[in-house]
Amino acid sequence: MDRKKARIFREKKTVEEMIRLYCHEHHGTKGKELCPDCMALRNYAFSRVKSCVFKLDKPTCKNCTIHCYSPQRKEQIKEVMRFSGPRMMFRFPGLTLMHLIDGWKDKALIEKFLANKENQNKKNFKG
Repeated sequence: MDRKKARIFREKKTVEEMIRLYCHEHHGTKGKELCPDCMALRNYAFSRVKSCVFKLDKPTCKNCTIHCYSPQRKEQIKEVMRFSGPRMMFRFPGLTLMHLIDGWKDKALIEKFLANKENQNKKNFKG
Protein backbone atom coordinates (compact mmCIF):
# COMPACT_ATOMS: atom_id res chain seq x y z
CA MET A 1 0.00 0.00 0.00
CA ASP A 2 1.46 3.37 -0.94
CA ARG A 3 1.81 6.20 1.58
CA LYS A 4 -1.24 8.17 0.47
CA LYS A 5 -3.54 5.16 0.60
CA ALA A 6 -2.09 4.22 3.98
CA ARG A 7 -2.85 7.73 5.26
CA ILE A 8 -6.50 7.47 4.15
CA PHE A 9 -6.74 4.03 5.78
CA ARG A 10 -5.30 5.51 9.01
CA GLU A 11 -7.77 8.39 8.92
CA LYS A 12 -10.69 5.97 8.63
CA LYS A 13 -9.26 3.82 11.43
CA THR A 14 -8.80 6.90 13.65
CA VAL A 15 -12.36 8.16 13.22
CA GLU A 16 -13.71 4.64 13.69
CA GLU A 17 -11.83 4.20 16.97
CA MET A 18 -12.97 7.64 18.17
CA ILE A 19 -16.59 6.73 17.45
CA ARG A 20 -16.11 3.32 19.11
CA LEU A 21 -14.69 4.92 22.31
CA TYR A 22 -17.61 7.33 22.43
CA CYS A 23 -20.19 4.60 21.76
CA HIS A 24 -18.79 2.27 24.42
CA GLU A 25 -18.89 4.99 27.08
CA HIS A 26 -22.20 6.63 26.12
CA HIS A 27 -24.25 3.76 24.70
CA GLY A 28 -22.84 0.73 26.55
CA THR A 29 -21.57 -1.20 23.54
CA LYS A 30 -18.58 -3.53 23.81
CA GLY A 31 -15.80 -4.85 21.59
CA LYS A 32 -16.18 -4.03 17.89
CA GLU A 33 -19.91 -3.39 18.33
CA LEU A 34 -21.46 0.03 17.62
CA CYS A 35 -25.03 1.14 18.27
CA PRO A 36 -27.12 1.96 15.16
CA ASP A 37 -26.62 5.74 15.53
CA CYS A 38 -22.84 5.44 15.89
CA MET A 39 -22.67 2.94 13.02
CA ALA A 40 -24.57 5.43 10.85
CA LEU A 41 -22.11 8.19 11.85
CA ARG A 42 -19.16 5.90 11.07
CA ASN A 43 -20.60 5.04 7.65
CA TYR A 44 -21.27 8.73 6.97
CA ALA A 45 -17.69 9.66 7.91
CA PHE A 46 -16.33 6.91 5.65
CA SER A 47 -18.51 8.09 2.75
CA ARG A 48 -17.22 11.65 3.22
CA VAL A 49 -13.62 10.40 3.08
CA LYS A 50 -14.38 8.35 -0.03
CA SER A 51 -16.00 11.26 -1.88
CA CYS A 52 -13.48 13.91 -0.79
CA VAL A 53 -12.53 16.31 -3.60
CA PHE A 54 -8.89 16.13 -2.48
CA LYS A 55 -8.84 12.36 -3.21
CA LEU A 56 -5.57 10.83 -1.95
CA ASP A 57 -4.26 14.26 -0.93
CA LYS A 58 -7.11 14.59 1.58
CA PRO A 59 -6.15 16.72 4.59
CA THR A 60 -7.38 16.02 8.09
CA CYS A 61 -10.88 17.44 8.49
CA LYS A 62 -9.65 20.05 10.96
CA ASN A 63 -7.39 21.57 8.28
CA CYS A 64 -9.78 21.20 5.37
CA THR A 65 -11.02 24.26 3.48
CA ILE A 66 -14.17 22.44 2.31
CA HIS A 67 -16.39 21.33 5.18
CA CYS A 68 -18.55 18.61 3.68
CA TYR A 69 -20.43 17.33 6.73
CA SER A 70 -24.11 18.22 7.09
CA PRO A 71 -24.79 20.49 10.09
CA GLN A 72 -26.34 17.62 12.10
CA ARG A 73 -23.47 15.21 11.38
CA LYS A 74 -20.93 17.94 12.04
CA GLU A 75 -22.34 18.43 15.55
CA GLN A 76 -22.35 14.67 16.16
CA ILE A 77 -18.73 14.21 15.10
CA LYS A 78 -17.64 17.25 17.12
CA GLU A 79 -19.23 15.74 20.23
CA VAL A 80 -17.49 12.42 19.55
CA MET A 81 -14.14 14.12 18.99
CA ARG A 82 -14.45 16.28 22.11
CA PHE A 83 -14.99 13.16 24.18
CA SER A 84 -12.64 10.75 22.42
CA GLY A 85 -9.80 13.06 21.41
CA PRO A 86 -8.17 13.34 24.84
CA ARG A 87 -8.60 9.59 25.45
CA MET A 88 -7.07 8.51 22.13
CA MET A 89 -3.51 9.21 23.26
CA PHE A 90 -3.84 6.60 25.99
CA ARG A 91 -5.76 3.98 24.00
CA PHE A 92 -4.21 4.43 20.55
CA PRO A 93 -0.96 6.39 20.89
CA GLY A 94 0.36 5.39 17.45
CA LEU A 95 -2.80 6.43 15.60
CA THR A 96 -2.96 9.67 17.58
CA LEU A 97 0.65 10.58 16.88
CA MET A 98 0.28 9.84 13.16
CA HIS A 99 -2.94 11.90 13.03
CA LEU A 100 -1.11 14.87 14.57
CA ILE A 101 1.77 14.51 12.11
CA ASP A 102 -0.69 14.26 9.20
CA GLY A 103 -2.32 17.48 10.39
CA TRP A 104 1.00 19.32 10.37
CA LYS A 105 1.66 18.23 6.78
CA ASP A 106 -1.81 19.20 5.56
CA LYS A 107 -1.39 22.93 5.08
CA ALA A 108 1.24 22.49 2.36
CA LEU A 109 -0.90 19.86 0.63
CA ILE A 110 -3.95 22.13 0.61
CA GLU A 111 -2.00 25.03 -0.88
CA LYS A 112 -0.55 22.72 -3.56
CA PHE A 113 -4.00 21.32 -4.42
CA LEU A 114 -5.60 24.75 -4.68
CA ALA A 115 -2.74 26.08 -6.86
CA ASN A 116 -3.07 23.09 -9.21
CA LYS A 117 -6.85 23.55 -9.36
CA GLU A 118 -6.43 27.25 -10.17
CA ASN A 119 -3.92 26.48 -12.94
CA GLN A 120 -6.25 23.84 -14.36
CA ASN A 121 -9.16 26.32 -14.35
CA LYS A 122 -7.04 28.90 -16.17
CA LYS A 123 -6.12 26.33 -18.85
CA ASN A 124 -9.76 25.30 -19.28
CA PHE A 125 -10.87 28.90 -19.52
CA LYS A 126 -8.30 29.75 -22.21
CA GLY A 127 -8.73 26.64 -24.27
